Amino acid sequence: MNHKFQALISEASKIVLDKEAEVRLAVTCLLAGGHLLIEDLPGVGKTTLVQVLGRLIGLKTRRVQFTIDLLPADVIGGQVYHPQEQKFHFHPGPLFSQLVMADELNRASPRTQSALLQAMEEGEVSVDGINHVLPKPFYVIATQNPHQQTGTFPLPESQLDRFLMSLELNHAQKETEVKIFQGEDPRQQLQKIEALFNEQEVEKLIKEVEKVKVSTIVAQYVGDLLEISRKPGFEGNPLSTRAGLALTRAAKAWAIMDGRDYVRPEDVQSVLIPVLGHRLGGNHGIKRGREWAYQLQKSTAVPV
Repeated sequence: MNHKFQALISEASKIVLDKEAEVRLAVTCLLAGGHLLIEDLPGVGKTTLVQVLGRLIGLKTRRVQFTIDLLPADVIGGQVYHPQEQKFHFHPGPLFSQLVMADELNRASPRTQSALLQAMEEGEVSVDGINHVLPKPFYVIATQNPHQQTGTFPLPESQLDRFLMSLELNHAQKETEVKIFQGEDPRQQLQKIEALFNEQEVEKLIKEVEKVKVSTIVAQYVGDLLEISRKPGFEGNPLSTRAGLALTRAAKAWAIMDGRDYVRPEDVQSVLIPVLGHRLGGNHGIKRGREWAYQLQKSTAVPV
């Protein structure tokens, strides 16, 4: 693996213990220029992971706590009247950051959830008919509680599809929890982190990902995965062409982290479950979708 990415994962793993695989997948998602959805129970380290990544990658980070009474204007911003000038001026909300953490996104109303749609897809928002461009790079890392918990509003398929990848963190092992109990408060450790990248380097890496070559064999493999998901009898949601593009883009980023400028079938397999899990699961939840993604992976022949 590229030494700088290895250093990033190593530094993040000093605070987010026992989650190296999840950290690498999260970094892969950001390299691919995509948004990330993390689903799990409260208290397993979702917020800490996002804060660590924001600091290490050197991005301006804002956190928004989503609640039932949060309004779209609280996220996007709005027009404020200036009596001295006798005119309205747009005051940007917390969405105007390079890395936005949408904490417990599915606790907000569908109206507020939809406020993120245009931003995530187009990198801009419209207020009173005027488009406002968001900073670059722009990422949303959202956390959500399992859909069976009370007080949650399931994200519609259209919004789930805006996330390139989804992850589960799960509970740490007992040995890891003992280290956490004995160690320094993660909030104190966060203050000591120094950035390993800056926004110019991130933008450059994203452009390099776009240049990674995808062979006919790999493209055919992605096509086979989509085709099998659409066959009668497969339980998960049928995958769209956009899902195939997302899978290819994530595989390119995975290859870049390994120092290659071409994609291998193994790269596709490495990111398959995180990219397809939430798309296959839909309203059944990410956990069920990940099971279907695993079935899809096992039932599709891998090119040699």
